[in-house]
Amino acid sequence: MAELLPWLVEPLRHALSHQRGHALLLRGPAGVGQFELALALAHAWLCEAPGRQAQDGQGACGVCAACRLMASHSHPDLLVLLPEALREPLGFGATADADAAASDKVSKAKPSKEIKVDAVRGAVGFAQSTSARGRGKVVVVFPAEQMNAISANALLKTLEEPPGAARFVLATSAPDALLPTIRSRCQSVPMVLPEPGLARAWLAGQGVVDPEVLLAATGGQVQDALRWQALGMGAAQWSALPRQLLRGDAGALAGWPLPQVLEVLLKLCHDGMCRTAGAPPRYFPNGALAPLPPQQGSRALGRYAGWQRELNRISRHADHPYSLPLLMDALVAQAQRVLAGHDPAIH
Repeated sequence: MAELLPWLVEPLRHALSHQRGHALLLRGPAGVGQFELALALAHAWLCEAPGRQAQDGQGACGVCAACRLMASHSHPDLLVLLPEALREPLGFGATADADAAASDKVSKAKPSKEIKVDAVRGAVGFAQSTSARGRGKVVVVFPAEQMNAISANALLKTLEEPPGAARFVLATSAPDALLPTIRSRCQSVPMVLPEPGLARAWLAGQGVVDPEVLLAATGGQVQDALRWQALGMGAAQWSALPRQLLRGDAGALAGWPLPQVLEVLLKLCHDGMCRTAGAPPRYFPNGALAPLPPQQGSRALGRYAGWQRELNRISRHADHPYSLPLLMDALVAQAQRVLAGHDPAIH
């Protein structure tokens, strides 16, 4: 089993020793290890090491037969419920249904970002079946907010009346997007951003240079900071981005998915507003914004507000089949205009 992220050790111990029900809801900001904590809970419950009691806060031993099965994602009593689009990125491969769809030359659909009702019904059937190894059944649902209303209602009855020794772990960064009836049937386990010093030390151990810069850039979301580094957005690239956009250069954003590009531009817009109002930036280092032309007054704030509205409008339609190169050119040109002190071209 992979080593647990250091800031999850205490939340795991606390969740195991204070568990009161059959269903836990991990809730907190994205990018801090919700999925990893959900799997660690499942591993602790299913571990077969003699003398280890999960309710005493002990995690999985990592060496027993059950732990070896879980490490290979083949434990017969663990079901991980993910959207099709996340299965391969998280190392759980495609479902049989997704494989069938991929082999169908007629099907052009992208992997779904939702947890579909058929998958939830399958998970309910799994939970109701007999445990193969005698330690009960565990269902992990991530991200839980990706269940639509139909899928959530299909799970609700089982959460009300759990079969046998079945346990559920739901993890979400948007608890308000879940049905209130789902939330009310789960024991809430809050998660928070890791302590900055611990986060910086861990990122440095992963080879991230100037980790404090990427931590600020991602709002303290450690896993996102590591992912950005892997995508080529290190601390130096992040600090240089405002200057590049002022020149009309996409820089390190070239090749990024549209939702992440919009997220970055919205953060730059936010910090531009802060700078205009005389407040310190939140996401970019002070020095990164210094070369930008100074903008003051309500007119300057209006430019940033208009830019923000336009970015939010595009974000709401990020799944639209845009021509990404053309849209990127338009987004960069718009950023250049605002950063140079001109009104954005609103469409």
